[in-house]
Amino acid sequence: MASTTWNPEHLPDLTGKVYLVTGANAGLGYFSSEQLVRAGARVIMSGRNPKRISAARAAIRRRVPNAEPDATETLILDTSNFGSVRSAAASVRGRGPLDGLLLNAGMVHPPKKREVTLDGNEMVFATNALGHYALAGSLLLPLAAASGRMVWLGSMSTSISQYDPVDPQLVSNYSGWRAYVQSKIATTVLGYEADRRLRAADVDVTSVIAHPGYSVSGRTPGITGVNEPSRSARFFDNLQAPMTQSKEHGAWPLVRALVDSDISGGEYWGPKSTMRGVPKLQKSSKITRSLDVAERIWQVSEEVTGVQWPFAQTAGA
Repeated sequence: MASTTWNPEHLPDLTGKVYLVTGANAGLGYFSSEQLVRAGARVIMSGRNPKRISAARAAIRRRVPNAEPDATETLILDTSNFGSVRSAAASVRGRGPLDGLLLNAGMVHPPKKREVTLDGNEMVFATNALGHYALAGSLLLPLAAASGRMVWLGSMSTSISQYDPVDPQLVSNYSGWRAYVQSKIATTVLGYEADRRLRAADVDVTSVIAHPGYSVSGRTPGITGVNEPSRSARFFDNLQAPMTQSKEHGAWPLVRALVDSDISGGEYWGPKSTMRGVPKLQKSSKITRSLDVAERIWQVSEEVTGVQWPFAQTAGA
């Protein structure tokens, strides 16, 4: 049972721990990285844009001046591109054990019309779910070497619109909202199924799902190169203050899911009131807990990415 006295503003000492955060250049990924560094961890900050990820790293160095010089490093990674995922994973595998993997990167504002990646996959599904499935599987060995943890980014949207992803690539009936919700259902489902398979194979890696509630940029501290909302964004986001929180606070459940040793695999964490608040153990929507959906999405992910998780190689490690 996870501790009820957890203080998200005073994390346990993470000195010596190494974490990889995807989409670390802004929003939840940036603030998760900053919170980890403040606790003494070393963070591999990944993103697809070299300038933006460098700006995010510089921001952490400004805001956490007492951190070690090597507390952060950058890694170019585009989760929609399987070639980029393979390259990034190979680089990380060469750096030794990995204590945690925060699978945060994603498209929050999907295109109005269906777009495909260079690999021929629907853009939102590939970015939010497929790329992370491939990355997590490709990093299972360094995670197992550290008895590490992977955290998948869930979403409140899966309780609002519980689409059954029978057509995860949305070849027909595409809409931006459906693409986003289906991708988050798939991501949550993969998080649960990963935990089941890791347990069955006796692999010492835990898989947890966490969501940030209703976290908005307009209520988030302004940071040059990381979060620079317009005046209108500030105004409209603050109108929703009773229901929203900053992305800084939205990162709290993600970070707790990643570092709290009392959390068990297969758990689902989010803000106390669902939309905002301190991290609390929760229950996800029924469809995300479906074994049938999990089997289908895992099979699709394996076939499309060509990545088979090396359970046999990591069992008992």
